[in-house]
Amino acid sequence: MPASPNAFRYLGSYLAADGLPDPGQPVWRTRRGDPRPLTYWATRRILQRANDKLGTNWTLHDARHTAAVRMAGDERLTLAEVQTILRHAHLDTTGRYLTARVEDLHDKLQEHYTKPRPQRTFAAGYDPEDIKAVFGG
Repeated sequence: MPASPNAFRYLGSYLAADGLPDPGQPVWRTRRGDPRPLTYWATRRILQRANDKLGTNWTLHDARHTAAVRMAGDERLTLAEVQTILRHAHLDTTGRYLTARVEDLHDKLQEHYTKPRPQRTFAAGYDPEDIKAVFGG
């Protein structure tokens, strides 16, 4: 499963605290009540409790969306690789996560306007006066 180094560090901390699951059992388990597999609904409830405490309204889809935008914007990953990770059937769906960030646009425009202008060159044999008449001088 593709994951970031931080994800594996968090997984290591989780397993160190809760122990390894029995063979064939899910890695993620609930911590309230008897340990049982962490289902979508249990994860959703965890997020609801966190939202209540923090005054936010995040969803699991928000986390997926954020991850997708970050992966799509990473120049080290191709869009096809992001599509595979997200398990999208069509590349068009993954392409929706390609967004230009204002900070990146600013940096790119700054780079564009500060690079030296290329010098015009013309093929040998043209009279300089003819070039001046056609292109201005």
